[in-house]
Amino acid sequence: MFERFTRGARAAVKGTVVQAERAGADTVTEEHLLLALLDQEGGRASFAFTALGLRDRRASLAASFTEARRRGGLTRADTDALAGLGIDVGAIVSRVEGTHGEGALSAARGGRRWWSGHRPFTPGAKGVLENALRVALGRGDRFIGEEHLLLALTAKPGVVADVLAEHGATYATVRRAMYGPDPDEGRARAG
Repeated sequence: MFERFTRGARAAVKGTVVQAERAGADTVTEEHLLLALLDQEGGRASFAFTALGLRDRRASLAASFTEARRRGGLTRADTDALAGLGIDVGAIVSRVEGTHGEGALSAARGGRRWWSGHRPFTPGAKGVLENALRVALGRGDRFIGEEHLLLALTAKPGVVADVLAEHGATYATVRRAMYGPDPDEGRARAG
């Protein structure tokens, strides 16, 4: 599959590992992939970030990821669903952090990296790379570019898609920013 990656997509994947190293993370996650894509310039994904105003809101994205990690990786939808059942996730996080310290619900610390020097990709991050292939094939492209990685991040339910949506970047808005209006959109409205 990696032979189909463009130079920019390969740079993004390498940048993902750098992001994980900077964060001191034991694994490479979807969040690291998004941050690596944000660092790139000159591609369709970069254009979409600029068009959607995300490039200037990196600090806000990082704060949203920090808050999601504090919630143990629960998305807003998860939190809302639990609230509907009468479970206050914020209160639970506060109690756990009061007892065990700030960030106690964050992803597990320690792991294989200490022994191997290697940061493995999480199943979620691997899934995004695989989904990027599906996105590319669905668009009729014979390559996998940064734009396909970004679309795959918005298409996969989870914290990254949730945070992007909070910042106005859904699959539809990102696709529209990169490729313009969908020709089928106009036909659907006219019909």
